[in-house]
Amino acid sequence: MRKSPRIPFTRSRVVTHCARALVASVALAAGACGSGTERPALGSPAQPILIAHRGASGLAPEHTVAAYDRAIEIGADYLEHDLQRTRDGALVVLHDETLDRTARGPAENCRGPVRSKTLAQLETCDFGLWFAEGRPDAIDAFAGERILTLDAVLRRYGGRAGTYIETKHPEHAPGLEEALLALLEAHDLLARSGGAPSVVIQSFSAESLQKIHGLRPDLPLIQLLEEGETAAPLDEALAAVADYAAGIGPYHQEVDAPLLAAARRHGLVVHAWTVNSEADLVRLLEVGVDGVFTDYPDRFVGVRAQRSR
Repeated sequence: MRKSPRIPFTRSRVVTHCARALVASVALAAGACGSGTERPALGSPAQPILIAHRGASGLAPEHTVAAYDRAIEIGADYLEHDLQRTRDGALVVLHDETLDRTARGPAENCRGPVRSKTLAQLETCDFGLWFAEGRPDAIDAFAGERILTLDAVLRRYGGRAGTYIETKHPEHAPGLEEALLALLEAHDLLARSGGAPSVVIQSFSAESLQKIHGLRPDLPLIQLLEEGETAAPLDEALAAVADYAAGIGPYHQEVDAPLLAAARRHGLVVHAWTVNSEADLVRLLEVGVDGVFTDYPDRFVGVRAQRSR
C-alpha cells in the first residue's frame, strides 16, 4: 500500500441497489437483484483470507517470481499485484511510481517514472539486487529478478492462487481499467463458477473503481482507505462505497470493533493493510477481520494455525 493524494468518496453513477442490500461478510449475495447468482465470500471472521502483499515481499524482492513463488509455497489465498502502465502501453506489476528504489541498471532505463519507460527498457533492469542492500547475509541472493508483466503473472499464477490487483496512479494512465479488463478476459478469469472469486480489484481511487464497476458490475472491488479516512461520519462514506464495492481496505491500526460493525451494516468485507507483526495479526483475527494484507504470509499462517488450535 502507499500514501496517495486523498480522493474523497463519491457516489457511483452506476448505482446498484444490490450492493447496498448485501448481507454482512460471510456471503455477498447478488440474488436481491434478481440475477439468480451468488457472489462468493471474500473471507470471513471464521475464515479470514491471506493476501500476500506484493508476494511474500518481506522474504523476497516484491513483485518478483521469487516473492510470488514463496507466497504460493506458504499457502497464500491471493497474490497482490500493483498495476502500472509503461510508455508503450504494457501493463507491469510494480509498486512505486518511480524506479529508483527497486530497479538497478542503466540510469536511462532504470531511473525515473515507470510511465516514462518502455517495456524493453524496463527489461534491462534488475529488480532483485536492491533487496540484499544492507543485508550482508543476503548479498546477491536475488540477483537477476526481472520486471513482470501482468500477462506473465496471470500465465504463471492464474490457476494457483487468487489475483488481487491494485490500479496504481490511474489518473496518469487513461484507459488503464479497460486494458486490465481486456487482459483478464483474455485469460478467462472473469467468469464466475462458484467458490472464491478468482480476481479482486482494489484502488485508493473511487473513480477508478466506479469505472470498473460500470464495465463489470459483477467483479468484486475493494475501496482502499487512507489513514484517517475511517473517521466519522463513517456510515455515510460506507453507504457510498457499497454502491460499487464489495468491501474496504483500511489501515490495520484503524481497524476496531466499531469500524467492523459499520462495515457489516453496509454489507462490506474488511481487508486490513499491511499487517506484519504477529501481535497485530493476533489482534485483527480476534477482532474479526475478513482478510489481511501482509508482507510475511508465513507469520499469518502460524498465527491462524495457533488460533484454530
